[in-house]
Amino acid sequence: MRMRTKTGLILILAGLGGAALTAPAQQQSVVDSPHNLSATGPGTIRAVAEEQVCIFCHAPHNSTPVRPLWNRAMPIDAYTIYTSRALDAEPGQPTGMSKMCLSCHDGTIALGSVNSRNQQILMSGGVVQIPLGPARLGTDLADDHPISFRFDSSLAANDSKLVDPATLPHEVMLDHNSELQCSTCHDAHNNQFGKFLVLDNTESQLCVICHRMGTTTITAHENCNACHTPHTAPSGPYLLRGQTIAETCLACHDGTIPGAVDILSETGKPSNHETFSEVDPQEPLSSHASCADCHEPHTMTQMQTPAPDAPGSFGMVAGVNAAGSPVAVAQYEYEVCFRCHGPDNPVLPRVPRVSNLNDVRLEFETSAASFHPIEAPGKNMDVPSLLPGITESDIIRCTDCHSSDLDSAAGGSGPDGLHGSVNGPLLVANYTTTDFTSESAEAYALCYLCHDRNSILNDESFSDHRKHIVEKRTPCSACHDAHGISSLQGSETNNSHLINFDTSIVFPDPSTNRLEFRSLGFQRGECYLTCHNTQHSPRRYPED
Repeated sequence: MRMRTKTGLILILAGLGGAALTAPAQQQSVVDSPHNLSATGPGTIRAVAEEQVCIFCHAPHNSTPVRPLWNRAMPIDAYTIYTSRALDAEPGQPTGMSKMCLSCHDGTIALGSVNSRNQQILMSGGVVQIPLGPARLGTDLADDHPISFRFDSSLAANDSKLVDPATLPHEVMLDHNSELQCSTCHDAHNNQFGKFLVLDNTESQLCVICHRMGTTTITAHENCNACHTPHTAPSGPYLLRGQTIAETCLACHDGTIPGAVDILSETGKPSNHETFSEVDPQEPLSSHASCADCHEPHTMTQMQTPAPDAPGSFGMVAGVNAAGSPVAVAQYEYEVCFRCHGPDNPVLPRVPRVSNLNDVRLEFETSAASFHPIEAPGKNMDVPSLLPGITESDIIRCTDCHSSDLDSAAGGSGPDGLHGSVNGPLLVANYTTTDFTSESAEAYALCYLCHDRNSILNDESFSDHRKHIVEKRTPCSACHDAHGISSLQGSETNNSHLINFDTSIVFPDPSTNRLEFRSLGFQRGECYLTCHNTQHSPRRYPED
């Protein structure tokens, strides 16, 4: 790896009495920058009478042994160090140039305290330490970009989102130990790009020299600074501008910025996907949900995809495949859902049922007794109630049922997606599960998004649909389990057509003590149960 150091940049002035370094024409002199703390400095922080410019950091005589002719005490090793599960490097206490920078910027040592003077240089306005503000980092560096760690090809090989440091341009330099320091991004003597950056970072040009985050077609996501800040980040180690992931995202997605959909109003609905928790996205997902669980913002696109493919708005987000194995990049939408809704985070039953596995992945397995077609077409190739344009061979998405009540699928104006809904649990339309509900287009609006209401009420697929849901006022959910019934707990004989009885409505037949449905072939079956005080011991459909 090519070695670059800052040593050659820091040329100590021959005329420390106030004369500036002779710099290349394209650079700005330190004299014209906020680092000129002399009485004639252009910044708001300056000395009362001191005329020497460089003395605040350097001295030709009576300096410390630290190169280059360092004129300040070095702060003690008492820093809280940056840590993150996403970081493969192991930063230690600050070293080298970083420690020099912190001798002012941590606020523990007076600005006028220099080794070559017996008394402190007095600063105007009674200033002693660097004032509170963005330039004062304090001793807690856990919310700042990590420094003083070895950045080498081995580290880059372990993290695909880092470039090989051998490719860094000459402006971006590591120290003689190949460690990344403050001076990798900042040149204390040259403020031509602002914030003493070594390169222009207007469009994150400096960030992407080291970080390889992927490609997005979302214009607002192309600028790292829109979401991240390298110092004193409210979020801590993820260097986000907001205290949490959600707060950062909603700073734009609050309905005030043209082109950024209003997600904030969705998160305020009774059923929503956001816990606003201050959690590490690398932690288990069992206790929180956040924007980053479903969206990888650096790789999001506006690409529309057919079911069951993951939409472009997800980006290259992780998931769990149909076999239950983690995948680095989800190919299908359901894989993102399975990442949370699996055995480690079981979905609490909204309806108590004969079979309550509550592992969504297993409920949708193609080996399940019956299932809504999320991974593959369903097993029943005769569903006469399907609306025109929908066939038994179609595959649907999780978000065809679970989404905003303003989702375009429900005739709304958006935004689409699992952010929030007035219908629980995050349903795109109303789905009533209460017994003795009067049938209406609104009561079972979710079902009627795909199933023709007239066909259901005309008993085209089941001879007693009307009797059950109109005359007896029994909800669809009394018999049907919308996700599916795993082969671990059901069979095609007892659980075809998504039949899995609601045990708060349907009870065992007292004569046989059986609570079950049995398929007897095409559109034929029998039930052993008691419902609404009516005993089936059994009851056959259609009746003989």
